[in-house]
Amino acid sequence: MLIGVPKEIKNHEYRIGLTPASVRELVGHGHEVIVQKDGGSAIGFTDEMYEQAGAKIIDTPEEIFATAEMIVKVKEPQPHECEMLRPGQLLYTYLHLAPDPKQTELLVKSGATCIAYETVTDRFGGLPLLAPMSEVAGRMSVQCGAHHLEKAQGGLGVLLGGVPGVAPAKVLVIGGGVVGTNAAKMALGMGADVTILDRSLPRLRQLDDIFGGAVRTEYSTNDAIEKHALESDLVIGAVLIPGAAAPKLLTRDHISRMKKGAVVVDVAIDQGGCFETSKATTHQEPTYVVDGVVHYCVANMPGGVARTSTMALNNATLPFAVALANKGAKQALLDDANLLEGLNVHAGMVTYEAVADVLGYEYVDPKLALQKSAVAEGAAA
Repeated sequence: MLIGVPKEIKNHEYRIGLTPASVRELVGHGHEVIVQKDGGSAIGFTDEMYEQAGAKIIDTPEEIFATAEMIVKVKEPQPHECEMLRPGQLLYTYLHLAPDPKQTELLVKSGATCIAYETVTDRFGGLPLLAPMSEVAGRMSVQCGAHHLEKAQGGLGVLLGGVPGVAPAKVLVIGGGVVGTNAAKMALGMGADVTILDRSLPRLRQLDDIFGGAVRTEYSTNDAIEKHALESDLVIGAVLIPGAAAPKLLTRDHISRMKKGAVVVDVAIDQGGCFETSKATTHQEPTYVVDGVVHYCVANMPGGVARTSTMALNNATLPFAVALANKGAKQALLDDANLLEGLNVHAGMVTYEAVADVLGYEYVDPKLALQKSAVAEGAAA
């Protein structure tokens, strides 16, 4: 298979779909890989390293999209990239379609097969391709939140861990999954007073065991969210409904009554955000203020530590990339029910139910969609 890796074009996005080591692995399986010039140079992956791994360097993304059978990216394709996709081509990347009707429309129109990292599952019901970036984002959320609590950054002027004789900052983490757990680890490590809210009692028990009682755990209700948010210096939004838009848990009214100079970090922003006042920001302009509360809503947080993120992501995505290349998309999807969960759009059909529901498309079961397209191809032949 001919695999193409274009350079990412979102604001301050320096990650890349394949590392040189991943390229070497795919080439070792007999595949060809083409990489856009300087695609990874910003994070130390030079064109020479890709060439040594067996890739060919291509000057423009147009050449890559025009020839590659599979496109491997990190972030969702931008409109110009969507318009370069074609029927039968395979796109393998993060998509986050639920809050993005325009991208969904363009991908449906393209006729391509689009696999979203964030909805691929594992046998335990986890999201293995989302987990590495969730770990990064969870840890970064506290790092960034602590920075923006500084007075010069618009915050209240609070040191997260306090000092002897001065109480530490209060940190509220809404959601006890991968993001929330990693956020709590960082906040606790920096000496903060940490509370985690979650709606799963088994998960709250696990978190209590993990932290040995050093972090408060509480069942998440509207009352609990309001109480703790109004007392907190830093609130981390870490909720996820796989493939669907995030629920709005912190309302505009809550924000208006929070401490002036408090900071909220919405890690769910790439799924629409879990705060009512959230809107996506960039690494270039990461924050804005509503009612005196600093909002950090960067939609590609792990891009801020792009080298670490790229390597962590490739550790998770590479086995599936090899399977897709070795077997072809349709056979790989049919052979692996977990990978099939990642199929969001195929041949003009929306094949992920949560996306179809929220955006008003007819949902087509992914296996049925693969069968329909095979029949259509046979008839055309």
